[in-house]
This record gives sequence, C-alpha cells and structure tokens, in this order.
Amino acid sequence: MTGTPVSPNFGERRGGAQPELIVLHYTGMASCAAARDRLCDPAAEVSAHWLIAEDGRVEALVPERCRAWHAGAGGWMGQGDVNSRSIGIELANPGDAPFPEPQMAALERLLPEIMARWGLGPEAVIAHSDCAPGRKIDPGPRFDWARLARQDLAIWPAPAGRLPPVTPDAFLALAETFGYPEAPVEVLLSVFRLRFRPRHEGPLDATDIAMINDLALRFGSDGGAWRSS
Repeated sequence: MTGTPVSPNFGERRGGAQPELIVLHYTGMASCAAARDRLCDPAAEVSAHWLIAEDGRVEALVPERCRAWHAGAGGWMGQGDVNSRSIGIELANPGDAPFPEPQMAALERLLPEIMARWGLGPEAVIAHSDCAPGRKIDPGPRFDWARLARQDLAIWPAPAGRLPPVTPDAFLALAETFGYPEAPVEVLLSVFRLRFRPRHEGPLDATDIAMINDLALRFGSDGGAWRSS
C-alpha cells in the first residue's frame, strides 16, 4: 500500500455524512497507469479513495475522511449523494477481463481494514451498478461477489421460506426495499442479475424472486418481505 493520497478531486463530505457504504468499481481503461492519471487529473473531475492494480498494488488517492468523486448520480437505501456516504475502490480492469488473483487478494485485505475503521458490515459493500442502475455496470459480470461473501466481505442471498408472487410488481417492491434506487423493473432486474446471477438471461423467474426476497428480508430498509396490497 503506497503513501500519501495524491488526487486533487475531492471535497468535504456534505451535511456531516460519514462513510456507510463501500462502492466497488472497475476503471474501464487499458492500464492501471492510465486510470491513475485520469483519477488524478483535475480536468477529469473524477476520483476514488483507493486504486488496486492488477498485480495487487494498492494506492491511496483520496483521504477516507473526504468526499471522493467516484459514484456520480444515483442512490442507495432511499438516499442520494452516494459520494458523501461512501468509500470508493477502483479495480484496474478494462471491463471485459477477469480480475487477477493478486488484485482480488489485495481487495480482501483492504476491505476489512476499511470496514473496521468505519464500523461497516458486509451489507455495506455494493457495486457501482447497484447505486447507478441503468447508468453503470461495473464491476461487471466477471467480478466474484460470492467469493467476497464467503469471507463476510459482501452479502449473498440464501433463499428460504414462502415464495412471493413471481410478478414485476413484487420484484420491484422487493428490490427497492433491499436498497436499489427507483428505476424501471427491467433495469433493476438487469443490475440485480449482474451481481447475483451473472450471465443469466430470460424473463423474471422464481429464482430472481426468491433471491431478492431473502435480501430484502435480511438487509432491507424496513426488514420486510413482499406484502401484497
């Protein structure tokens, strides 16, 4: 892990907010060096707190107490300004490549440190696509969320119990209870599958409903599962 934060692209967290989320990104650029240059370019007006190279090198770009400009427009758990409420981690990856083992291992060392500093649980670790559905897809279908979940560094659904109706209205209600911002059901289904059922296609099905119901029950804003009107 290298030294003093170097990006100028940050400000104060607004309204006294403190980090309550950790947002994972891929850089979408050809190299880590190119990504670092962009994240540190004042003209780009984009940054993150941490950058992890393919070989596992970890670099601090913005102090965690500050508001890095990594998430843009979006929301989570009924609140906007994700930048003021989060820590951003960029993984050097062009967007269509596997995440190398040294990089994943470095992320698995960094996440517990951040979580301990800010008192965060595994439910706080989300994808950029989660908080910006329809606008972003990173860290994408190649990212191994189940691997993080096995180490309590993220969450994974464990469906059980009575199945809600397999309808778009049910899925939409459960997705918003879980934390997704308002968006059309087809958009939320796409980003949900991107993280929890990568490469799965087709219409809404019972597995989608069972998984999102479990996530809403265990981690949702009101702890509630599907309630028919």
